[in-house]
Amino acid sequence: MISVEGLAVEFSGTTLFSDVSFVINETDKIALMGKNGAGKSTMLKILAGVNKPNRGNVNAPKGSVIAYLPQHLLTEDTATVFEETSKAFQEIFTMKDEIEALNTELTTRTDYESDEYMKIIEKVSELSEQYYSLDEINYEAEVEKVLFGLGFLRSDFSRATSEFSGGWRMRIELAKILLQKPDLILLDEPTNHMDIDSIEWLEDFLVNNAKAVVVISHDRAFVDNITTRTIEITTGRIYDYKAKYSHYLELRKERREQQQKQFDDQQKFIADTQDFIDRFKGTYSKTNQVQSRVKMLEKLDIVEVDEVDSSALRLRFSPSIRSGNYPVVVNELTKKYGENTVFEKASLTIERGEKVAFVGKNGEGKSTMIKAIMNEIDFTGMLEIGHKVQIGYFAQNQAALLDESLTVFDTIDEIAVGDIRTKIRDILGAFMFGGDSSAKKVKVLSGGEKTRLAMIKLLLEPVNLLILDEPTNHLDMKTKDIIKDALRNFDGTLILVSHDRDFLDGLATKVFEFGNKRVKEHFEDVKGFLAKKRMENLSEIEKK
Repeated sequence: MISVEGLAVEFSGTTLFSDVSFVINETDKIALMGKNGAGKSTMLKILAGVNKPNRGNVNAPKGSVIAYLPQHLLTEDTATVFEETSKAFQEIFTMKDEIEALNTELTTRTDYESDEYMKIIEKVSELSEQYYSLDEINYEAEVEKVLFGLGFLRSDFSRATSEFSGGWRMRIELAKILLQKPDLILLDEPTNHMDIDSIEWLEDFLVNNAKAVVVISHDRAFVDNITTRTIEITTGRIYDYKAKYSHYLELRKERREQQQKQFDDQQKFIADTQDFIDRFKGTYSKTNQVQSRVKMLEKLDIVEVDEVDSSALRLRFSPSIRSGNYPVVVNELTKKYGENTVFEKASLTIERGEKVAFVGKNGEGKSTMIKAIMNEIDFTGMLEIGHKVQIGYFAQNQAALLDESLTVFDTIDEIAVGDIRTKIRDILGAFMFGGDSSAKKVKVLSGGEKTRLAMIKLLLEPVNLLILDEPTNHLDMKTKDIIKDALRNFDGTLILVSHDRDFLDGLATKVFEFGNKRVKEHFEDVKGFLAKKRMENLSEIEKK
């Protein structure tokens, strides 16, 4: 059991949270929720011991192992994937080496009666007791199992970590954490850059193999599948719900309705009291009553309503001309990079108005197919873009393509046309660029802020074929809901590459699965595809 007592964090005259206390039990699976800037990542860093609070303590039993996976990693480039992952057992390897070194020393020394010799024997005995009390582990098999689960191929094991992108390096760090079997796992946005298969494997691992877990994630399905408790950080304090995320949303709505009623009642009381003071402050016979009411107002604790969402904004894509019946037709497309064949003789047809998802493990060709459609790469085979097709494309690196010399407001003002120009500030506010934030230069924005800005820009461009490649990374749930609502009402054709099942659910009505150098068409939505895929896997296991 790990306890948090009286935690307070203040900086630059702002109180992030104060006097926060809660307990993490041995098997708790906790979602840490709250709006951007509420202090979620700070809380995780304090639990991990990376940051120190201004006041308060985190107490854990002696010998407890707390493992932390931050959003951004600084990994070394001097080892292979297998070697780096095996470092999870470094403490055990070091213990074994130390036992062997001490035993060697005992065989070479002759001062059998000396205090030093007895101390070495005691040390060997102590270390041996610790070492042999550990469960017998086949280290290589454990490392292989976790790496396979997180999407690595056997051919990746001997590759240098420097050859992999940031997302794959994050998986290596995650593998090391899982292999340590810690008492508490702290995860900050672990599913960014992971494909659906790897996310499902991670879910299963955390539910069935992990002890306590605290996770920050904007992947609603992931959070709902692994957590049974939700701690919300808001207005400097926490609310602790013994409920998974979807149930927590209902309970939070009830709580805020109660808060709003209390706030309205209090505001009426304040207005009535102030009215009495203003009316009778010069009346001698009412002096005591007036003073009493003035003191009452001074001592009054004002009711706060948490994170009031005053935005009822509903975004709509700019109108565009009607495209031909078949915006994208691909026939026997082959793409190779040197000796590596990404896909071979792949075919697919997308009709006007369809909303389709490209899914599959990372590296199986989803983004490559998008690049082929965008005519960014060479290939063999036939690919036709239909009549009057206007493409809007959101690439994974879209944020990097923004003009950094412009302000946030100017970036949108440049492309907004018609009535939407009167709503620019409302749109920016809905995407958390309200107030002074709209005057910021693009060059000072974080990666997540740039992603949001690039998404707004795309929403306002008149297109009839929209291609989104991992659009939800770095977006919070509120922003994702706004975008999803807009996409649901988009009357053009939509191609989505995403690992976010909740975002795809109710949006994509057909799935193209990329794998084994092929593209397979599934006439189900994402839920139906996943259900069918699990059945297919089970039947394959039974056949084997």
